Amino acid sequence: MKTAQARVESVLLKPLAVAEERRSRFSRARMPPMARRLRMTQLAASTDAEGRPFVPFAIDVRFGAGWKDGDVVGCAYPSTGEVFVKRGEAHRPAQVLLGKNVKPVAGVCEGAEVVAAAAK
Repeated sequence: MKTAQARVESVLLKPLAVAEERRSRFSRARMPPMARRLRMTQLAASTDAEGRPFVPFAIDVRFGAGWKDGDVVGCAYPSTGEVFVKRGEAHRPAQVLLGKNVKPVAGVCEGAEVVAAAAK
């Protein structure tokens, strides 16, 4: 789990902070949060339909006095180092938050039991 947490920090949180520093203060985009915190939402890894282990996470943000839980949710695959975030109903590679145009990836971040129940 520590490797998944470190991977989310290096692939998503640090590049996101750098991109927000370079953003124009005249931009119409949402203001960056004052703080972010990363939570791994499960202690043990789950497995997806293909049998690959993943660890779900949530990123909470603070704009003022209170925290907004789960502003970004997703999962990290410790074996491959891939990080995915949920946008709408689909999971996409984490680069989507950095402005990359990436397509959704089917079957990631969904436990095998969830996929089996949906197939019935």
